[in-house]
This record gives sequence, structure tokens and C-alpha cells, in this order.
Amino acid sequence: MHAFSDSTTATSTAVQVPPSLSLPVIETAFPRQLHPYWPRLQEKTRAWLLEKRLMPADKVEEHADGLCYTDLMAGYYMGAPDNVLQTIADFSAWFFAWDDRHDRDIVHHRPAAWRRLRFRLHAALDSPEDHLHHQDPLVAGFADSVGRLYAFLPGTWNARFARHFHLVIEAYDQEFRNRVEGRIPTVEEYLELRRLTFAHSIWTDLLEPSAGTELPDSVRNHPSFRRAALLSQDFAAWYNDLCSFPKEVAGAEVHNLGISLIAHKGLTLEETVAEVRRRVEECVADFLVAEREVLRFADSLADGTPRGREISAAVRACAGNMRNWFSSVYWFHHESGRYRVDSWDDRSTPPYVTNEAAGEL
Repeated sequence: MHAFSDSTTATSTAVQVPPSLSLPVIETAFPRQLHPYWPRLQEKTRAWLLEKRLMPADKVEEHADGLCYTDLMAGYYMGAPDNVLQTIADFSAWFFAWDDRHDRDIVHHRPAAWRRLRFRLHAALDSPEDHLHHQDPLVAGFADSVGRLYAFLPGTWNARFARHFHLVIEAYDQEFRNRVEGRIPTVEEYLELRRLTFAHSIWTDLLEPSAGTELPDSVRNHPSFRRAALLSQDFAAWYNDLCSFPKEVAGAEVHNLGISLIAHKGLTLEETVAEVRRRVEECVADFLVAEREVLRFADSLADGTPRGREISAAVRACAGNMRNWFSSVYWFHHESGRYRVDSWDDRSTPPYVTNEAAGEL
């Protein structure tokens, strides 16, 4: 089918969504929004990738805009101040570059390089100012983006973000070991690990600087807020698995919900696609229920005090962006060159990565 996505890329065209990946409910019930800062965001993140040497100049020129990394963030964090959105977009672009290095370290059998990077990222997370000029561009770029994120909210938010990202780094290490050993996690193991490698808590944490307020623990931990946030992130992770299934099978991956279902539940390829799709659609339906609950919760926080009004408005802003995540993720997967496996010369080697022996610094 053809879906007119109001593409944010330079040449706005109709995007063809394969029937197996089409979700009419997203296209009709989740209108796509785009932060007005987006054109400048794309330009500045492209320049940041060059400045921090996270992608070679030729790769940036040929692929950066088509990868749509800034489109993804500009469709998610609506209402964020421009400088907050810029920092989030740079951090997101770094995350994709890190994910690519992780993949290449596995493909090229570089466990020592990965181990060094892992420890350096842990160190940079705790003291970004000490790693701004690190010789490894991934460490320096991480330190730069994290240091900027730390400037927006109090130290309590920074400590929480750091605690959550330390877990993400360790989850990436677990994925590294699984792939090196050819170990396919069970469905239950995979779902738990995926919530870490997809960085569910990180993207949820970043809703707060976008809303301009650190939420109290009692608000963030409220069942309605937690459920809506989890469903928005699970949708994104599992829809990513559905869309990246061909790419990851071609790359001899072991980390994909579909791969775990085939290996441990004995499903056929057709049954697997149907099951992942069912889970994705269930996330959408459940979110529509959870959304109403979190908005009622937001209303209950407006107790007539200035602080109550502030927190209520922030929860509403966060809930609105949880909703935006559905359309932003959906269209990203059909516009980004990251998932166009059929157009690659080598289905196991993305054209936007640096495939030589990197990461040995």
C-alpha cells in the first residue's frame, strides 16, 4: 500500500509500506507531527557528526540525511526547547553510530576493542568533562552529548540517567557475548534484554528535559505513567524487530524477537511475522487505554497550586510525546536508509558504516 507520510526528507514522496508492515491504525489515529526546528536540527546534527568524526565525510554527505536520524527525534520530542532537541538529536545520532561500531566489532572479531570501548563509555558517563578530547571519536562524542544533557535538569536527573545508561552499556555487552557465541536468547530473556538494548528508560528519561521539568519519583513511578511509557517503547522495539528482521537474518544476528520465536517456540517464518505483528498491534491498542489513564492522572495532579499545575502540564506533555513516538518510529522505518536491505550491494554490510578495522584505538 502507499502511505503519504508527509516525509521530512528533502524530496517529499509517497512512501510504500509493505502490507506485512502496514499499520493502518498508526496512519489514521496517530497524526504525525514535526518539531518546527527540524530543518536546522538536520543541518546542525550533520555538522556535529563531521566535527566529532563519528562518520567519515563521504558517508555523511551520501547517507546522513537519508538515514533520517533527526526526523525520528523531531517527530518525538515535540515542545522541547531547540537546544534540548538539538542535544537529544546529537545523542541519538551518536547512539546509532555506537550501535554500528558494536556490530562491526562483532563481525570483525574485535572483542578487545569492544571491551576497551565499554569501559571507556562507563567512565565518560560518570565524568564527561574528562573525556571530551578522547582519541576515540565515539568516546569523545558520547562525552560531549551527555555533558550537554546534564546541563538541563538537576543532578538527581543526571544520576538517574547515568544509572540507566550504565545498564544499557552492560546489556550491549551481553548482546556482544550472545552473538559471538551464537547464542539465541529465549523469548523471555530476549524481551528483558531488549528493553535495555533499546534503551527504554533513556528515551523516557529524555521526555523530562523536553517538558522542562524533572518529574517526582511518585509521578514517574505511578502505574499509569509507567505503563504508557513502557507500551510506547515496547512498540518501538518490536516494530523495529519486525522491520529489521531481513537485515538481521542477513547479518547472522541472534538478537531479534522473530529469531527467538523461531529458535525456541518452533514457529515458521510466516507464523513468526504474524506473532511479532500481533504483539506490535497489541501495544498500540493497550496504549490507547493507558493514554486515557495517564491523562486522568495528569488532571488529578492539578491541585490548584503552581507546582501542581506545572507537574500536571509536564505529565501531559510527556504523554503527548509517548503518543508521538508511535508515528515517528513507524515512518522512520519506512523512510530511513537504515532498513533498505534490498538496495545494499551486500545485505550483511550496511553502506553507511565504516567497515574497515575501526575501534582499535
